[in-house]
Amino acid sequence: MTVTELVSYEDALASYDPVMGLEVHVELGTKTKMFCGCSTELGADPNTQTCPVCLGMPGALPVVNATGVESAIKIGLALHCEIAEWCRFARKNYFYPDMPKNFQTSQYDEPIAFNGYLDVQLEDGEVFRVEIERAHMEEDTGKSTHVGGATGRIHGAQHSLLDYNRAGIPLIEIVTKPIEGAGERAPEVAKAYVAELRELIKALGVSEARMEMGQMRCDVNLSLRPHGREKFGTRSETKNVNSLRSVERAVRFEVQRHASVLSAGGTIVQETRHFHEEDGSTTSGRIKEEAEDYRYFPEPDLVPVAPSREWVEELRATLPELPRVRRNRLREDWGVTEHDMQSILNAGAVDLIVATVEAGADSAAARKWWMGELARSANESGTDLAALPITPAQVARVAALVAEGSLNDKLARQVIEGVLAGEGDPDAVVEKRGLKVVSDDSALGAAVDEAIAANAAIADKIRGGKVAAAGALVGAVMKATRGQADAARVRELILERLGVEG
Repeated sequence: MTVTELVSYEDALASYDPVMGLEVHVELGTKTKMFCGCSTELGADPNTQTCPVCLGMPGALPVVNATGVESAIKIGLALHCEIAEWCRFARKNYFYPDMPKNFQTSQYDEPIAFNGYLDVQLEDGEVFRVEIERAHMEEDTGKSTHVGGATGRIHGAQHSLLDYNRAGIPLIEIVTKPIEGAGERAPEVAKAYVAELRELIKALGVSEARMEMGQMRCDVNLSLRPHGREKFGTRSETKNVNSLRSVERAVRFEVQRHASVLSAGGTIVQETRHFHEEDGSTTSGRIKEEAEDYRYFPEPDLVPVAPSREWVEELRATLPELPRVRRNRLREDWGVTEHDMQSILNAGAVDLIVATVEAGADSAAARKWWMGELARSANESGTDLAALPITPAQVARVAALVAEGSLNDKLARQVIEGVLAGEGDPDAVVEKRGLKVVSDDSALGAAVDEAIAANAAIADKIRGGKVAAAGALVGAVMKATRGQADAARVRELILERLGVEG
C-alpha cells in the first residue's frame, strides 16, 4: 500500500509501540581480504585487487584471515558476548551481479560471538541497554555502478559496471536482539547505539569505522505493534544507512510510514527499503527473503574455527578502556557536565583534547580552544575538527603562551589563524606577525598618558572614585596598541597615574 501523507510521529506513538532490530556491518581494517591475499587498500583501479579466490573461480580454495578472526573475537568480548569454542562458515546463496561466486561466505547458525549487550547513554544521561544477538564474520560484496537513469539505481539504468576490488573484504555483522521499550525515544536510541558502537570499534583499533566511506553501515529493521499486544508486527528493513543522523531519520520515517499504512487499514509488506538522504524518506526495494530462501549450508572448503580459551583470554587482556567508561572518567577529571561532554563528543573533540592535555595544556584551556576558535574554523571550512591543519601539541603551545602572559586571547586567536594558514608553528607565527603582548612599562606609559589626555572626563570620574570607568581607558590603550598591551598592567598604570588605589 502506498502512503501519500504520513501521520505525525506523536499520533503514531499514541497507537503503536516501535520495535527495532539493528544490523551493523563493520569493514575490518586488515591488510588483506578475508579468504585470500588480495590487498584491501582503497583507491586502486577497478578490478586490480582480485584473484581466483575472491572472483569465485572453479577450484580456487579460500583460507581464513587470522587477523579477521582475532578482530571478531575482540569485538565480541567488548560487547560482553560469549565466544564460541567451535564455529563454522556457511554459504549464503543468492544471485546478484556483485557477488561473483553466487554465494556469500558468512556464518549462519554458528556465529563466533553471541548473547552480549552494549549500554548506550542518551543525551539526558539515561542509560539504555541494547542486547546483542550475535556478531559473525563474513565477506563484503563487490560494487555496482548503475549508469544512466535518474536515480543511480539499477531500475532505469542503461548498463551497470562492476568492481570486485571490495569483494571478499572482511566484515563483522553485529545484530541486536529486538529493541523494545524505547517508545518515543526509539530514533534517539538507534542513533546513540550506532554512535557508541562506532566509538567502540575505533577504540579497539579493528576499523576506522568511517560511515561516509562505507566502512560501517547500518540496516534498520522496524515494526510496530498496537499497545497492549505481545506479538511483533511485520518488519521492514532499510538498507545501508550510512550516517548517525540518517539512522535517526530512517527510524522516525518508518514509524510514521508503518502507522500511516496500518491506520488506513493496509498491510505492511516485509521488504527491504532504500533511504534517501535528501528528504529522510524510504522507498521500496525488494520483497525480503527469509533465511531458508538463502539455502544456507556449511562451507565445505573451510575448516571450523575453534579459538582456544587461552587465546580468548589473552585477547580480553588487551582490550582498551571502553568508550563510555573512558568518557565518564574524563568528564569527572575535567569537571564538566553531561551536556558539555556530549557536545565535546558530538564535535569529535574528545581525543584531541586528551592529546592536548598530554602535550602539557590544562584541560580547561584545551577544551576552550578546540570547542571555541577551532570548532568555529572547522564549521566555516566544512571539515572535521580532526582534519584541521593544527596538532594538539601546537594548541598546547598556544595555551602555554597565554598562560605565561606572552599572548592574550585576542592575539592567541591570530596565532591559531596563522598556524591554520600554514605559516608555521605558534612561535614562528608570533615572530613573523609580531604578536607578543607588550607589558614593558616604558612601552606602555606613553599610550596610557595619551589615553588619559584624550579622555579627561573619564579620568576625572576615576579620580572621583568611579574605578570601574578605568575599563574605557584600558580599551583605548588596547586599541592604540592593536590589542598587544597587557591589559592588567595597563589598568595598574592608569590607576597609578591618576593616584587611585585599585
